[in-house]
Amino acid sequence: MADATTISPLDQARILSEALPHMQEYDDETIVIKYGGHAMGDEDTAKAFARDIVLLEQTAINPVVVHGGGPQIATMLKRLGIVSEFAAGLRITDAATIEIVEMVLAGSINKQLVGYINEAGGKAVGLCGKDGNMVRAVKATRTMVDPDSHIEKVVDLGFVGEPDKVDLTLLNQLIGYELIPILAPLATSKDGQTFNVNADTFAGAVAGALKAKRLLLLTDVPGVLDKSKKLIPELSVKDARKLIADGTISGGMIPKVETCIYALEQGVQGVVILDGKVQHAVLLELFTNQGTGTLIHK
Repeated sequence: MADATTISPLDQARILSEALPHMQEYDDETIVIKYGGHAMGDEDTAKAFARDIVLLEQTAINPVVVHGGGPQIATMLKRLGIVSEFAAGLRITDAATIEIVEMVLAGSINKQLVGYINEAGGKAVGLCGKDGNMVRAVKATRTMVDPDSHIEKVVDLGFVGEPDKVDLTLLNQLIGYELIPILAPLATSKDGQTFNVNADTFAGAVAGALKAKRLLLLTDVPGVLDKSKKLIPELSVKDARKLIADGTISGGMIPKVETCIYALEQGVQGVVILDGKVQHAVLLELFTNQGTGTLIHK
């Protein structure tokens, strides 16, 4: 990509002018952006992302950021000598682990991102689902087939939750008032227990409750790929279900696409899975004709 200094003032003006219809489309709309642990990358990448979020707010878009933190949690657990158990591909979150998860997600990652956005001229507010009873969760359960007995059994994942109810009282006090909510995917049960929630699922629940114009899932892959590993630019829910059924969509992409379908059913207008490591991925998706990633819609 050409450096900004090599682009003539006329070309810079033309780029801004061509972005106008896209800015008008999203004027005063809410965009929920899930910023994945792998997509966060290094400090420069995170600061560039923060600048893009501030730009969205400056163009009268209401961004809400939900961040992950899987790699950072794994690093901290290793540093503290806490060995994680896994079942059905998911980390079992015991009492010792949930303390570290909360410290990393609601503490270091959340406040670092808040700092970057504020440094770029925004007004970020760091929260998690526990604040204002924003996200109520229930204990998540998974099943797996025992390799010896071939019997399906329920796996206890510990303090892992799934969103059950979203209360918008707190978010409605922030959105539209030049404040940018930065949300860590932690929630509480009705009896006050803290649960770790998958960041994609958390973002989907929040976006659905907000009836967001767009939900952007920033990850570390270009989007949904076909069987020849080429990017699929656009999918309907019906198409997405077919690709899951025939095995084209597989592995970790299945829960992402299922989150997209859930969000659309809750009233989100469109969901995009895109590569968060691409420079200015959010701006490319929202403000250019070609976009980036895979758009899933009804």
